Amino acid sequence: MRPVKTASMAMYNPLQFIQEVRQEVAKVTWPTWKEVWVTTLMVIIMVTLAALFFLAADQLLGWFINTILGLGR
Repeated sequence: MRPVKTASMAMYNPLQFIQEVRQEVAKVTWPTWKEVWVTTLMVIIMVTLAALFFLAADQLLGWFINTILGLGR
């Protein structure tokens, strides 16, 4: 393993950099299309549920505040 180079060190070889990037990318475990679709679907479902929750909470708090402020009329 090579030590980390600092800005004061000599210019880094771009070809060596590209080669090292390719080696690191080869180590990545890429998800299958099924995993991508399932994860995407779960994110969409969770975002929808969170949006519905915050909509309901906002409506309830708005109604409650309007009721409290309406008592002074």
